[in-house]
Amino acid sequence: MSKSNKKLTSLSNPQKKFLKGIAHNLNPMIIIGSNGVTDSLMAELETTLEHHELLKIKIAIGERDDRKKIVEHIIENTGALLVQTIGKTCVIFRQREKDSEFSLN
Repeated sequence: MSKSNKKLTSLSNPQKKFLKGIAHNLNPMIIIGSNGVTDSLMAELETTLEHHELLKIKIAIGERDDRKKIVEHIIENTGALLVQTIGKTCVIFRQREKDSEFSLN
């Protein structure tokens, strides 16, 4: 009998450290450019997040506060958890319900 993954609502510091280590070698899979956050970008983000679970996103527009609002919007609308933000790049994580590549327990 396989145990079911409970949905993560937050990440502990060791979990964040683990995910940061993996994300360090990732290239940004989503780049938010001059068009900003559109419906098609959110659809692409949703698909990519479901497939990869851990995503690096580059936000190539706006000032720091604008980028912070974009990250908050993404987190709210995808149900993902913020792993880290450095400059114009953020890393988010949303564990799949089944067959997750990541064991964070």
